Amino acid sequence: MASIHKEFEVAVAARDVWDAVRDFGAVHTRLAPGFVIDAVMDGDSRLVTFSNGTSARELLVDSDDVRQRLVYAVISERIRQHSASVQILQNGDGHSRFIWTVDVLPNDIAPYISGQMDLSIAAMKKKLEGR
Repeated sequence: MASIHKEFEVAVAARDVWDAVRDFGAVHTRLAPGFVIDAVMDGDSRLVTFSNGTSARELLVDSDDVRQRLVYAVISERIRQHSASVQILQNGDGHSRFIWTVDVLPNDIAPYISGQMDLSIAAMKKKLEGR
């Protein structure tokens, strides 16, 4: 199984970043607009549509306000396994550390997933930092 790990700093307090992350149904407006163009909640899952035209069903596994950690899984016929966790940590005054880990099978899809994560990170930083 491929494991993809991304960390980046956001020039925003952790509690504010976490508030956007934990709003699972509003990823397209509060966290990664432009990269995610739509999200529709269906029980504990969301159907997200990405700017490249693809879509995915993401199941909310856990949302922990104390640890500021969210876990989700992608349910897909093309991807055998996809689980992800996001954790937000305070990183000095007015800054936070965004830690995002994705475990995925098959292994050969990892470069594509990693590239999509990089595009998502750019959109998140832009939105969260108000640029």
